[in-house]
Amino acid sequence: MPQLPETGNNNESENPEDNMKLKITVGSETFAATFQDNVTVNAFKKLLPMTITMSELNNNLQSSLPTNASNPGTIQNGDLMLYGSQTLVLFYKSFSTSYSYTRLGKVDDTISLASALGFGNATVTFEFEQKEKEQ
Repeated sequence: MPQLPETGNNNESENPEDNMKLKITVGSETFAATFQDNVTVNAFKKLLPMTITMSELNNNLQSSLPTNASNPGTIQNGDLMLYGSQTLVLFYKSFSTSYSYTRLGKVDDTISLASALGFGNATVTFEFEQKEKEQ
């Protein structure tokens, strides 16, 4: 019986980046984040590494990403979301919202996230977290 090609995921499932975590650097602070599993994240990973100034409220990405926006009701501290198709948003406090976002991931430990992001423009680097090799 002939085997049918897999559908729904055109990315290489053997790609080691598929299971990697995201490293977010703001000044001297570094945060680990866990990716969601969706097509937007797959497209976002292809842009890494990247450094952006998160002062612009709209269109802070050079490329449009695919979207699947929904209203989360409540934004949580540490949520990494896409607003529209070109605006990356890293939230540093929780609040209710009527806006729709596409979820990309979540910062694992948000203890110093507000102090790193909350004052003026922030230059933020997004890259894959490198796992140290055992020797």
